[in-house]
Amino acid sequence: MSSGPLPSQRCLLSDLTTRHVGDKVRFLGCVTGYSTHSAILTLQHEYPRGTRVKVNTDVALLLQKLNAEQTNVGQWVHVIGYITSVKQALTKATMGSHTANIGVQALVLWIAEDLDIASYEHALVSKAE
Repeated sequence: MSSGPLPSQRCLLSDLTTRHVGDKVRFLGCVTGYSTHSAILTLQHEYPRGTRVKVNTDVALLLQKLNAEQTNVGQWVHVIGYITSVKQALTKATMGSHTANIGVQALVLWIAEDLDIASYEHALVSKAE
């Protein structure tokens, strides 16, 4: 029996709200912001439509190898990391819809090249069913 680290659980960014602090996950997200001061990369993926989940990805461990292209707004990236926080709120302005802010400590991050987003979404939804 191996005593190495557990494998990551591949999931949609919106499914991170069902995970727990300490879970190791792999997900895809679109960069919507980056703070050089805090080394936080903000990722989102509106799937299913209307999903309001924001992932604040701490990339401090990756700063030596992180390049500008990986932090450009609009860039799609894959992340493997550990969930550090899950905060959900009911918003009155949107008539009871839920928003969530997830914290993730990134271990690995790479650009999603030649991405067919519809196929990716379909594959993960089919896997979950």
